[in-house]
Amino acid sequence: MAAIVLTGVSKDWGRARVLDDVSFAADAGSLVVLLGPSGCGKSTTLRLIAGLDEVSAGRIVIAGRDVTGLKPARRNIAMVFQSYALFPHLSVRENILFGLRARKVPAADREARLAKATDMLGLAALLERKPSQLSGGQQQRVALGRAIVAEAPVCLMDEPLSNLDAQLRGEMRREIRALQQRLGITMVYVTHDQVEAMTMADQVVLLNKGRIEQVGPPDILYARPRTVFAARFIGTPPMNVVDPARVGVADAPAGALLGVRPEAVAIAGEGVAAEVATVEYLGADSLVETRSGGETIFAKVDGKTALQPGETVRLAWRAQDRHWFDTRSGERLQQGAAM
Repeated sequence: MAAIVLTGVSKDWGRARVLDDVSFAADAGSLVVLLGPSGCGKSTTLRLIAGLDEVSAGRIVIAGRDVTGLKPARRNIAMVFQSYALFPHLSVRENILFGLRARKVPAADREARLAKATDMLGLAALLERKPSQLSGGQQQRVALGRAIVAEAPVCLMDEPLSNLDAQLRGEMRREIRALQQRLGITMVYVTHDQVEAMTMADQVVLLNKGRIEQVGPPDILYARPRTVFAARFIGTPPMNVVDPARVGVADAPAGALLGVRPEAVAIAGEGVAAEVATVEYLGADSLVETRSGGETIFAKVDGKTALQPGETVRLAWRAQDRHWFDTRSGERLQQGAAM
């Protein structure tokens, strides 16, 4: 059963259309990530689901109820903001309980919910502190606690980890995913970070310039990108997409671009001739940037390589690792062993 359904949702600001005909569904108990670059419409989509902005066209259904015209308070959702949105003059306890007090939840119920949330999040010893006395990770946990005590079946998160350092982001994304699964809530999570999307999501909605590029599980977006944009946005480093004629690949479909992921490119005894441009040692592997026929091709190789800029190498990949895209539309073609 779908907990959230968007059908033909669009948003206009004056004459500018910032979201165009967006449709997708989030299954109950799933974590759906809205992914894409800055300005793609992901935060706008979240705000429309929350009721913070009004749709220009389309329909939004939450838990089987059409909420398109309802105020946020009537949508039975919780939300965690990028800025945490904590009250600086209130303690951790009062920040977490603020919404429950506003809704006049009985005191005994408030305390029971508070105890449950703080136990989950490890905040019990910090209840009397103010936000200024907390680290970034602790402040994020307080914001999560406020969402948890609401006991809403749907939780919306707008880039909640963007203010944290890399190590803490990794810890928090594991915590958020574990909490979402433990509580069984439906979560819609906005991020521009594909690592968050790949590691957390049951389903990814990839947006570009206000439109959906592809919807599906992370592994499908990685293995079968529907467009050149999806191929280049998903994966670290991104997929190589080149003109096959320029690199000497003769068996290409007519009017096609060739896509190969760097981890599928091998430095071999035969294959496409290329010149090494740069080598980046990353510890477990190295990223080798090469030039061939005016095209740039990256190869990701194990460990530390002895290759140096200026060397000539041969690049090879298996037929099943090739992806073909239409040169004009950028859409995936249904030819080739990788299809």
